Amino acid sequence: MTGTAPAPFGADDYRARMERAARTAADAGLAGLLVAPGPDLVWLTGYAPTAVTERLTLLVLAPGRDPVLVVPTLEAPDAAHAAGAPALTLRDWTDGTDPYAATAGLLGSAGRFGISDNTWAMHLLGLQRALPGSSYAALTDALPMLRAVKDAAELELLAAAGAAADAAFEEIRKVAFAGRREREVGADLAGLLRRFGHSQVDFTIVGSGPNGANPHHEVGDRVIERGDMVVLDFGGLKDGYGSDTTRTVHVGEPTDEERRVHDIVRAAQEAGCAAVRPGAACQEVDRAAREVIEDAGYGKYFIHRTGHGIGVTTHEPPYMIEGEEQPLVPGMCFSVEPGIYLPGRFGVRIEDIVTVTEDGGRRLNNTTREMVIVD
Repeated sequence: MTGTAPAPFGADDYRARMERAARTAADAGLAGLLVAPGPDLVWLTGYAPTAVTERLTLLVLAPGRDPVLVVPTLEAPDAAHAAGAPALTLRDWTDGTDPYAATAGLLGSAGRFGISDNTWAMHLLGLQRALPGSSYAALTDALPMLRAVKDAAELELLAAAGAAADAAFEEIRKVAFAGRREREVGADLAGLLRRFGHSQVDFTIVGSGPNGANPHHEVGDRVIERGDMVVLDFGGLKDGYGSDTTRTVHVGEPTDEERRVHDIVRAAQEAGCAAVRPGAACQEVDRAAREVIEDAGYGKYFIHRTGHGIGVTTHEPPYMIEGEEQPLVPGMCFSVEPGIYLPGRFGVRIEDIVTVTEDGGRRLNNTTREMVIVD
């Protein structure tokens, strides 16, 4: 693939994100945010420690205060080179001192804090000991939409990741399927994602024949046969942002039933994408796709939510599922991926990443959704 590489995010970008996160926390009634190494820290600061260990690393954000990153002294030089480092203060601590007491001093009086989901329990318990009156809420519960609305630069990166995944599909459909093991085709897919710019491959699902009825089968040693339906679901990170797409191909000519089931899923996916618009609740996307499958008599075989958010991770809020009343907002990005899974026989899933626009939705995946015949 060709094209100009997008400009990297700079200190001003990370400063704006941290300021917005602190304001959002205050609006939610939180005394501040505590962010351990993981996707939230990368999104807020550009810092990803080379190794996550038992030593405490924690970003402290509080309304009206400058952001502080608490880091072990031996990791401070790496943290100082992070793109967002000029927008925060580094506070290092040495082995033999108490990092929890030092962090507690940054939090002021005890209160309720949002804390990143992947914070180690030992760190959370250490903070509770140092600040007995404090309480904590997981960010997914307290601020589920923190990273959900992407800016123009993020949308460009997501679109590029989607185009790279599309290019991988266009190439994989040319390879031989029959007579090869699922894991061999999966390795081909992983190689193609890397060839088209992915630095990280998160998954390459190759569900052939009856294995396609398991949505998260991934790959196995089953030899793909002529007459198999094959679910291909793959994605990862390119320039720090995610891709995730699914197409279902058929080895040789399909039966009338296989064509019918594929057509139903394709119609359901179209309905789900058509339901995307600002102000609609997330659950409306799920309902639109699910209604098509239920009306066709396959409702009990659609066994998962219709979609999930995507950004610096391949799965994050918002979720397209019944009961989720969060309104869609321009800049949100998520999958629309209905499926039908017939146990012991085959499965079909079709998935695109969709972003909410000012007047509807735009797909970031653009390969054909018609049934593709492979050899």
